[in-house]
Amino acid sequence: MSAPAGSATLTRLALRRDRVMIPGWIYALAATAVGSAVSYRSLYADQADRTDFQRSTNASGPLRAFYGPIYDAHSVGALTAWRIGVIGAALAGLMSILLVVRHTREEEETGRQEMLGATMVDRRAPLTAALTATAAADAVVALVVAAGMAVLGESPAGSVALGLQLAAGGLAFGAVAAVTAQLTASARLARGLAGTVLGAAFLLRAAGDAGSTGGSSPLVWASPLGWLEHLHPYAGESWWVLAPVAGFAALCCAAAYALVERRDIGASLLPARPGPAGAGRLLRGPSGLAWRLQRGSLYGWGAGLLVAGAVYGSVTDSVGDIVGDNGQVGDIIERMGGHTGLTDAFLATVMGVYGIAAGGYAVQSLLRLRAEESAGGAEALLAHPVGRLRWAAGHLAHALLGPVLLLAAAGAATGLAYGLAVHDVGGQLPRLTGAAVGQAPAVWVLVGLGVLLFGLRPRAASAAWGLLAACVLLGQLGPVLRLPQPVLDVSPFTHLPDLPGSHVAATPYAWLILVAAAALAAGLAGLRRRDLTS
Repeated sequence: MSAPAGSATLTRLALRRDRVMIPGWIYALAATAVGSAVSYRSLYADQADRTDFQRSTNASGPLRAFYGPIYDAHSVGALTAWRIGVIGAALAGLMSILLVVRHTREEEETGRQEMLGATMVDRRAPLTAALTATAAADAVVALVVAAGMAVLGESPAGSVALGLQLAAGGLAFGAVAAVTAQLTASARLARGLAGTVLGAAFLLRAAGDAGSTGGSSPLVWASPLGWLEHLHPYAGESWWVLAPVAGFAALCCAAAYALVERRDIGASLLPARPGPAGAGRLLRGPSGLAWRLQRGSLYGWGAGLLVAGAVYGSVTDSVGDIVGDNGQVGDIIERMGGHTGLTDAFLATVMGVYGIAAGGYAVQSLLRLRAEESAGGAEALLAHPVGRLRWAAGHLAHALLGPVLLLAAAGAATGLAYGLAVHDVGGQLPRLTGAAVGQAPAVWVLVGLGVLLFGLRPRAASAAWGLLAACVLLGQLGPVLRLPQPVLDVSPFTHLPDLPGSHVAATPYAWLILVAAAALAAGLAGLRRRDLTS
């Protein structure tokens, strides 16, 4: 069967458009895998240390829920597979969701696909191009991860299995996104539905692993991520597990092709809910419109951080047991989170994770300005008596204040869970909530730099994701790899005190807020002076 007409050209176009995004994702996933292997090699060089780590980790329900159980401790590769296998597959799934929706439903929403459809392009070609480009990205992820692990001296079979574990997760949820792109009328909703399926798959697997101390729970087998968990890289690979994942992806792709034949371009199969005849009081200004556009994202990120806070808070009390007698692990955790005790050091590291997550929400909220400008919504709005700064302020309020709310929610969930475990809710709840909110100034620096890009070089605004990725790599791998301090200082998160546990000084917060304000002011000044672009 020949490919739909025009699909090869559209595939090349998709790869060209994502020539920055795809390599960024590949590098982040591969660097995480290889960096984790390097750090585990130095931390658990002895078999006794690895066995002790496996025992203590598998005895912790929250850790099993988050990462799954450790199936083998005879190699560093097995620990690396435990650390990034399921999480990496979920992240590869997120990458694929973004890619597929961008080149299918988002193209229809902007009207570009209708213009292409007037030429010699088959109606199935955009879907084929999106799936082909996504499959190519997932294949490169598998190749780079497998090669990196093999170069470190790990088993070739296990290295290939680990690479395929990540790629298969990407393929499965990319196929899910192909279906949701046919069902909904907007790219935002298509991404939301596919992300919900990914989140549900993760929660099913997590619930099954958390409640199972031996064997495998039926809940794990109800999730594609649970299937991939049983691939067991470096632990007697079960290659047959890839068959049901491939079948699931093929079934979703077949459904997507069947659905694309049954609808008009730009239409959706799920009926769009009609709004009221008149705008409510909230929608009579740009701030109310910004809230209406941004609220779903805020709710979704908030739910995710609440769950993460509860998981991290519940496992905090057992940090000492997990570390055991391995002084190197304790030293690494203290270097990443401070020197005021192992528990506070672990919590400080967790607060850094929350800060990065809040930064992701902030960048997403900020880039809504660019999306509105590209789609023409900003031009229509600014044709009325609405100034540019007033229009931008509605979205910037979410980018600046939304992270504070998210951090407070994550810190409160962590404080409540940890407080219940140690019978000190009254002390831990405010302490950890404040520690989480203390990450906000670093997030504001990212927002300021993003506004600067948007105001001066709007087509480069998406590079704000690259700034966040750099902070992730420096924060997670920098201390482990002992990078020079000037390199670590590139990330604004490096300048924050290690809370809880460290002394709180006003100077770093003042400097971060000053840098954020200066970048924000320069970006808004540029927005006032430049032309709108599509």
